[in-house]
Amino acid sequence: MKQQKNKRIEVEFRSRFDRNKYKDLERFLKVNAKDLAKDDKNVFFFILPDKFLKVVDNISQKTAKIVLKLNKIGYGSDFEEIEIPINPLEVTKAVKMIRSLNLGGDLMESFQKRHNYSYKGIEIALKYSDHWGYHLELEIVVDDAVKKAKAEQKIKAVAQELNIRLMDEEELKDFTRKAEKDYKNNRKNRSI
Repeated sequence: MKQQKNKRIEVEFRSRFDRNKYKDLERFLKVNAKDLAKDDKNVFFFILPDKFLKVVDNISQKTAKIVLKLNKIGYGSDFEEIEIPINPLEVTKAVKMIRSLNLGGDLMESFQKRHNYSYKGIEIALKYSDHWGYHLELEIVVDDAVKKAKAEQKIKAVAQELNIRLMDEEELKDFTRKAEKDYKNNRKNRSI
């Protein structure tokens, strides 16, 4: 029997801001961070009560995957994540398959304009999407929950250096609830 691989736990925080701050951060990161490349994605989120399931069509990288995070945004900064790579040509089929499982959640589609950087050991995704607007995700992947506190401290120090305010759990819960509700109310005009 093969030895089980270590867990993949993402410790992540988010910040939202206006276009001017986005441009300032973009200039700063281009000069001071390692460029990890453009990373535009079309993401299909399945809105579930206690988990985060998505199919990701990574347009820039010409890859795709199914991702399950074992908790939702706004319920802690750490997300144990399970990823299954798929052929990008199978994205529509994967979305249809998951929808057919009738998990009880709604489907939300979102295009993300995104660029990734590495700065002081943190992966930073500078993003824009219709649902989130201009925002930033700061992330460190650890293999053990014991390493979470140190990763959080490191992210908070970089956020302070970048002069951005990290969203707290209540803000994240409220924001995602509102985005999901708005999407549901407008979905009559959308089709997948």
